[in-house]
Amino acid sequence: MKIKAELLATLEKSILRLDTEDRRNRYRNGMFYNSSAVKDLDKRYRWDLLWDSDAYRLFTNNRSINDSHIDTALKRTVKPL
Repeated sequence: MKIKAELLATLEKSILRLDTEDRRNRYRNGMFYNSSAVKDLDKRYRWDLLWDSDAYRLFTNNRSINDSHIDTALKRTVKPL
């Protein structure tokens, strides 16, 4: 993973406050946009958390980080549903 520790800490802080039990239950029950098309629920959940977080711009504006680096960081931060 090619994400610096400070950026990872920012990601964790932004993501974990959005990762609530209510939100987890909604995803488990398919109560989110386009749920019928989802093939990997955990991945969709991780990325939706990122897109809703303050950290999203930090990652999308950083050209040295690709999607696989981001997903690895998300897997370390968000426990599976």
